[in-house]
Amino acid sequence: MSNMVDDVYKGSQERNFLGHPIGLSICFLTEMWERFSYYGMRAILILYLTKYHLFGVDKASMIYGAYAGLVYMMPIVGGYLADRYLGSRKAVTYGAILLVLGHGLMAFHGPAAYMDGENIIRDDFFINVFFLALALIIGGVGFLKANISRVVGALYGPNDPRRDGGFSIFYMGINLGALLAMIVVGYVGEVHGWNYGFSIAGIGMLFGLLVFLWGQKYLDGRAEPPRPEILKEKSPIGLNKEYTIYLFGIGLVGLSWVMMQYDQMVIQLVGVAGLIMIGLILFYSFTQCERVDRDRLWVALFLIAIQSVFWALFEQQAASLTLLADQQFNLNFFGINILSSQVGTMNSLFVILLAPIMAWLWVVMAKRRVEPSTPGKFGYALIIIGAGYIVFSWGIGLDDTTTKSFFWLIFIYFMLTLAELFLSPVGLSMVTKLSTSKIMGMMMGTWFLFTALGNNVAGWISSLTGSGVTEGTLDIGSTMNVYTTIGIVSIGVGLFVILMTPLLKKRMHGIH
Repeated sequence: MSNMVDDVYKGSQERNFLGHPIGLSICFLTEMWERFSYYGMRAILILYLTKYHLFGVDKASMIYGAYAGLVYMMPIVGGYLADRYLGSRKAVTYGAILLVLGHGLMAFHGPAAYMDGENIIRDDFFINVFFLALALIIGGVGFLKANISRVVGALYGPNDPRRDGGFSIFYMGINLGALLAMIVVGYVGEVHGWNYGFSIAGIGMLFGLLVFLWGQKYLDGRAEPPRPEILKEKSPIGLNKEYTIYLFGIGLVGLSWVMMQYDQMVIQLVGVAGLIMIGLILFYSFTQCERVDRDRLWVALFLIAIQSVFWALFEQQAASLTLLADQQFNLNFFGINILSSQVGTMNSLFVILLAPIMAWLWVVMAKRRVEPSTPGKFGYALIIIGAGYIVFSWGIGLDDTTTKSFFWLIFIYFMLTLAELFLSPVGLSMVTKLSTSKIMGMMMGTWFLFTALGNNVAGWISSLTGSGVTEGTLDIGSTMNVYTTIGIVSIGVGLFVILMTPLLKKRMHGIH
């Protein structure tokens, strides 16, 4: 019996804290503060674009979609560089520094746009500063996001049954940071000034960087470079390879700055990048893998591609759902006046309440051998979120006033969160379980690449809900039609995944 227990936990970090590897607490706190900065800025971004710079819903949504898409595309590069050269510690540290700089620069936003007759007057210099700030954040997330998740995976052995629960706890840290951010940054940004809100988001990221550096002693070397000696070798430009990578990161920031000014091209770029990555991983699976590893990689790729449908619906939170709450809903809830930027706190509150229950439920169901498989969870997530949008669209259609019941916002955020807990933490765990160790960072980056595609599509979907040119006004009829359509599509894809589940389980070769 003892040997069986040892085999189950083989490869896991030996030092534990509250039943999980002690390093999980450092990853939890680092990600909590990084998500504080990201979600804090995200909570007020669409409102800032429409109210301060007077962009219409269509343009503001496309800017948001391009930004969010690039944020999740860059981890494919950061994951590869960490796999091959930097290791997770150096990659996360560099990414955090870029994030602090980006959020700090968001505080310098220049004068507000104004109407001059029928023309909108904006300060082009500060618009470019704004795009540069977004580019720094994009580059920072690229180096940090995939690699902090990879550290979590490295804390658990391949057969450790605590892995899914560990990722659920890690995911709760994400949402704790998001909850605090939307309460604090949302309030400060809307009430006291957008630049003050952006500044607080930057301070949060600085805390995250300090926590990660302080906590290295609790990671037991699991975030170190794979071959430190390579980083000291000279590169073709005369610098050592480590500094060359950092310089390359600055180049990525410059590229992101350019791409943000051509937001409609980003969705094509992400789509093409996704196809290239699938091709590269398939080539690797044919040339470098035995049959079992190859089958598992194929299942991982299928689920990675499917999840983009989920994120296209889920990320309406920061786009059309925020504007809908601002323009169409009574935000006085039992005497409490809630700001539109704070409505998204319901997602985080529901995650914090439900994540421990879901983590416990998966363990209980696994012991009884009735836990849905990973593909099954993906299918259920798509059905749940699709049904949520269909019912929500029907509900808001019952009332043609601009003071719709807050109940419907509670309902849609509950459905979004329930679907999220079926897919997102389980998906991160799936990537670490089905990937081979040599390309785990690349696979994690590919996960975020298709998350990027979903975010891009989310911006495009949101742009279809707007009719105003200067005031960022939603068209409620268009919004209802869009929500119904995406709900039907999501349910259809979810049913397809459920039908494919027996075949996918077979190709997972015993990994649940």
